[in-house]
Amino acid sequence: MIPVIALVGRPNVGKSTLFNLLTHSKDALVLDMPGVTRDRLYGEIRYQGHKAIIIDTGGLGDDVLGINGPMEQQTLQAIDEADHVLFLVDSRAGVTPGDQEIAKLLRQRSKPTFLIVNKVDGVDESLATTDFYQLGMGEPIPIAASHRRGIQQMLQKILIPLVSDQKPEELSEQETGIKIAIIGRPNVGKSTLINRMLGEERVVVFDLPGTTRDSIYLPMERQGQRYTLIDTAGVRRKGRVQETIEKFSVVKTLKAIEDAHVVISVFDAQEGVTDQDLHVLSFALDAGKAMVLALNKWDGLEDDHREQVKKNVERKLVFLTDYVDIHFISALHGTGVGNLYDSVQVAYKAAQKDISTKELMEVLQQALLDHNPPMVGGRRIKLRYAHMGGHNPPLIIIHGNQTERLPESYKKYLMGVFRRAFNLHGTPVQIELKSSENPFAGKPNPLNDHQVRRKRRLMQHVKGGK
Repeated sequence: MIPVIALVGRPNVGKSTLFNLLTHSKDALVLDMPGVTRDRLYGEIRYQGHKAIIIDTGGLGDDVLGINGPMEQQTLQAIDEADHVLFLVDSRAGVTPGDQEIAKLLRQRSKPTFLIVNKVDGVDESLATTDFYQLGMGEPIPIAASHRRGIQQMLQKILIPLVSDQKPEELSEQETGIKIAIIGRPNVGKSTLINRMLGEERVVVFDLPGTTRDSIYLPMERQGQRYTLIDTAGVRRKGRVQETIEKFSVVKTLKAIEDAHVVISVFDAQEGVTDQDLHVLSFALDAGKAMVLALNKWDGLEDDHREQVKKNVERKLVFLTDYVDIHFISALHGTGVGNLYDSVQVAYKAAQKDISTKELMEVLQQALLDHNPPMVGGRRIKLRYAHMGGHNPPLIIIHGNQTERLPESYKKYLMGVFRRAFNLHGTPVQIELKSSENPFAGKPNPLNDHQVRRKRRLMQHVKGGK
């Protein structure tokens, strides 16, 4: 299971800078929550093929020492949810009473903690970290987040051991079958759908949003195919989160999505696709997961209302409808639920599909003939070679020159070509571009050398005289 790391510390020690650096901030997931001084951030760290979820918990102030107030209680819950904690301090401020109180709080929680000393730029690292040994949190790790200094070394000490030390708790794919995460905002009928798919009342269902508090793994078999259904806690609408534990259910949802092969995103047909639905859906899209869409409670709609809902879906999910199946179901009565399995299997096979280099090259060459890449600076962008780089989702790596200047529109064109050519239905397709290095870059061009040209003309004159 993907590890979770909580980032804690006083205000203005550089937590946001470090968080954005580790998650490449444009990919960070933002969840609005009441009772905090700012939005809480969830993000994903990717390093050397490893992944981790990181939570930026907000600042614990020196005036309210660590354990009082709603923010502090939420931070405690984040620490309890995490596998490890990054405790960030400011080398320029030295050890403060707030740092000491946070260190005491972490020791009481017995949570594995790494002490990160930020803002060591321009100072001797050994001197900058010496005072912080008194916190009793182990050997300090010096960094300068604003200058990207020490980040690689920090990740080597933190993320790699965290991943390698994890026990292999997960079963093999033959034992679990296709893992399906059921996601959606509260009260759209996720637990009801799972009970219908299982054929028994395995998940507690009440007509009350937020009943499911954790992700629940449920093995099953249907027509000889094994599945594991993952019921996830709903992500609540802003302004309706009141219990601390529900504010961190998003962590469980993210972990379930990361662990799944296919995601079924459930919507309430009576309400259509809301902004909150899109917010939850973005978790799966960011993870690049194969997907099936299900509009639940379809049986309770009149014909006119159904047409309005279909138009709403087509408008708001236009970026998905060309490759993701949409089912109109009633989890309560079972209408259309059985059809979900066919779409799940199609999406799963597409996400796991292995395509040979020869096949990719043939499709790429035909795509280039049909529609050449644009000219940039008077030169044509050339795409020469393609091969598979991974699965779930399919990753196609294309080599060429000036690939970094290839427009996003052309990348989308290639995604569509590969999707149609190899029937990659139900899964996103990712393309990674790599530019080939010019072996003569930085070397003098002999054709531009005046002496070389003069010598060539002289040799031609001599040969002509003979």
